[in-house]
Amino acid sequence: MSGIPWLDPADLSFPPIESALDDPNGLLAVGGDLCLPRLLNAYRQGIFPWYEESQPILWWSPQPRAVLHPERVYINRSLRKALRRNDFEVSFDRDFAGVLLGCAQLSQKRPGTWITDDMRKAYQDLHDAGWAHSVEVWRDNKLIGGLYGVAIGRMFYGESMFSQAANASKIAFVHLCGQLQEWDFPLIDCQVSNDYLDSMGAEEMDRASFKQYLQMYTSRESKPNKWTLDWYYGKPSPGCP
Repeated sequence: MSGIPWLDPADLSFPPIESALDDPNGLLAVGGDLCLPRLLNAYRQGIFPWYEESQPILWWSPQPRAVLHPERVYINRSLRKALRRNDFEVSFDRDFAGVLLGCAQLSQKRPGTWITDDMRKAYQDLHDAGWAHSVEVWRDNKLIGGLYGVAIGRMFYGESMFSQAANASKIAFVHLCGQLQEWDFPLIDCQVSNDYLDSMGAEEMDRASFKQYLQMYTSRESKPNKWTLDWYYGKPSPGCP
């Protein structure tokens, strides 16, 4: 960690995101804590925590940034069929703790567990304060998939998702995109590109453009503390007859 700024727990500020490393891509700072004010300050600037159990807290702001415009979400044939079967129920903010646990258990099966107990507590605190939200997918009253993230103003920052049935996390994502489009959220921060996100329509945005989105939309009026889903697949877009 030589040359990387260490954060003072008593100081909530971060270095400019332009000072993040190229290798590893986006590493900006180390240390600090996961208190609610620091996390909100981080997200407003396009910074997020990501670290393994054995590491100190690492703060990132990669360049380029993976993003998705909600109206451009891609629905392939198999996902379209799954949505039309409609053998599931989708909700918002009904079981944030369950979604968080599902994502944490999935991360434990992969090398480099990153949803630590401290991270789970921090995001639960964000949810309790009205900043973090979950999307749940249910079948026969069982949670089979979902995702969670942070919303500030009209920006949504995706964090993690899990699936225990085919297409469950994608169904959650489609419903998130549909609802965010109705609420005039222009962008979902997906952090870093991967094949899954690319298959859903994510694209890369340069840091300067992403920063402009943050400055423009994080200051907008926020949605109510607890979210309720009122969008469904096949619902006409606003303005359609």
